[in-house]
Amino acid sequence: MFILTCCPSFVSRFSNSLITTMACSSSSSAAALLVPSASLHKISFHPKFDSLRFSGLTNGRVKPSRLCMSVSVGSSTSVVDDGLFVDYKPTTAFLFPGQGAQAVGMGNEAQKVQAAAALYEKANNILGFDLLDVCINGPKEKLDSTVISQPAIYVTSLAAVELLRARDGGQQIIDSVDVTCGLSLGEYTALAFAGAFSFEDGLKLVKLRGEAMQEAADSAKSAMGNYAVSGGLKGVEAVEAKAKSFKARMTVRLAVAGAFHTRFMNPAVSRLEAALAATEIRTPRMPVISNVDAQPHADPATIKNILAQQVTSPVQWETTVKTLLTKGLAKSYELGPGKVIAGIVKRMDKSAQLENIGA
Repeated sequence: MFILTCCPSFVSRFSNSLITTMACSSSSSAAALLVPSASLHKISFHPKFDSLRFSGLTNGRVKPSRLCMSVSVGSSTSVVDDGLFVDYKPTTAFLFPGQGAQAVGMGNEAQKVQAAAALYEKANNILGFDLLDVCINGPKEKLDSTVISQPAIYVTSLAAVELLRARDGGQQIIDSVDVTCGLSLGEYTALAFAGAFSFEDGLKLVKLRGEAMQEAADSAKSAMGNYAVSGGLKGVEAVEAKAKSFKARMTVRLAVAGAFHTRFMNPAVSRLEAALAATEIRTPRMPVISNVDAQPHADPATIKNILAQQVTSPVQWETTVKTLLTKGLAKSYELGPGKVIAGIVKRMDKSAQLENIGA
């Protein structure tokens, strides 16, 4: 990876010509450009000619939605355009749950399929404790803790994919999936399924994310509710009281550490940014819809930025589901513990076709 830092005047002067010669090895397969105070629509880096070309430059900030990198190595060329999936037409979706879906006993079914069971063994080595034991036996209070539940749901959801793969016709279903997304934590699961990072790297990110979010929650009194309301504890209590006055059927505190996806999570951002910067992220093989803006992203740098923003940004889940349905989504599968996502989707469209695959 190459990082070029330069002043705006430099960019303006050479924006329409081949401007910078950079050494590269024949094994290079990716390039990146950082241009402060500049906005660009396309970056082309050609190792074959040891040159870098800019086009579509304007003053201001980078527009990640149209960032494009073209990499040529020898006779092969690969292009990474953040708008690669902008015109996606979904037919079959995999949906992955977030924190709050955990339940003691999850992971039991996964032990019947070797590939699924192997994921827990890998997780034990990475996490340093017996994740499966906590998933199956609890206690609930331990499983509900953010540092445990996030890795547990991530692993169990991907184990559900392996359970589906092992059943008759399962591989055909997996092959038919052309879009994926996840609720909060589930976005990491979706990215792992789509090949943006490995199972192991995703688990390491989720582990750190859970730890950072737990620490942020511990530093402030906060809570989160579902029909997803989150904020300061007094504010949540006021919303609960108001909901009862409007004859809401019920209010339920989610089994999460605090006000996720609000400013209360700001202390978690820097740790997450550092971990994401050190993680190899690739262009997903299919659209993965972001919680932050309900759009698919292809550029790895943009995906890292989006994931860092995610912990303090409202989850655009309703917009995501409505968009998928409007674009023609025919069938969805919820993979992982619980049926939270199925409940949300059915409330939005009772005719929606959705199957739950547990583990």
